[in-house]
Amino acid sequence: MRTIKALHQAQNAPIADLTTYRALPTSSVGHLDPFLFLNHHGPQVYPAHNQGLPFGPHPHRGFETVTFILAGDIMHQDSGGHQSVIEAGGIQWMTAGRGLIHSEISSDEFKRAGGPLEILQLWVNLPARLKMTEPNYIGIQEADIPAVALDEGRVTIHAVSGEWGGTVGAVRPLTDMSLATINFHQGGRLNLTIPAERTIFCYLIRGRLRINGQETRMRRLVEFNADGDEFQAEALTNDAVLLLGHATPFNEPIVSYGPFVMNSEAEIRQSYADYQAGKFGTWQE
Repeated sequence: MRTIKALHQAQNAPIADLTTYRALPTSSVGHLDPFLFLNHHGPQVYPAHNQGLPFGPHPHRGFETVTFILAGDIMHQDSGGHQSVIEAGGIQWMTAGRGLIHSEISSDEFKRAGGPLEILQLWVNLPARLKMTEPNYIGIQEADIPAVALDEGRVTIHAVSGEWGGTVGAVRPLTDMSLATINFHQGGRLNLTIPAERTIFCYLIRGRLRINGQETRMRRLVEFNADGDEFQAEALTNDAVLLLGHATPFNEPIVSYGPFVMNSEAEIRQSYADYQAGKFGTWQE
């Protein structure tokens, strides 16, 4: 069984009126290669006639964003011409690659009616060979994400990417990255084999779990040592929800500044120059 190195508490980091907890990076952990960043927005309830999410047009280069909509919705638009509204249970997988501009705001209907909102956004790195790949966007509703029921229905894996219980996830990523959200009923048990050389990303969204023998609570990121290939989780409460992923680390230099993640300071400077020169596409309102 792989041993736990540390439990990291997500830190309160509100954005305007949006309740936000930053799980990565924090004062206790910088990144878990190739996982770079995780913001947990909500849960909260928006009133009717609200302003919605505050993420208007902004650029990215050199990595991917994976957004999990647990409640509410997100209206996506980018300079590559992609548009969609993804609702609760769905995901967005955006490859920034060589650069694009995008916005992530609430739909007109959500801003009119309000309601519950809870969203996670994970940033995952791209290796040097793919930093300048063509940008892409995939929006997938809940009905199109394969669900894998285990332990007599007490555990349900929503397979976003990779293979889970013999089922292939909805997204075929550029790198060998497995991601899923997992729902537990109390007493539900999950046993997985994850090779020791792969980085595990394990964030408890809700509830309490016993993970590899250690209890953890909501809004905690579990960091593992690279010393075993057995992963176990047991639900200590009903309605526990886990974000779980694993990937081979790139072991490359990581230089990030604002919305860009590259391998050197020179590449960051070039990213800003390219953005200012209009090389990230044209924004269309």
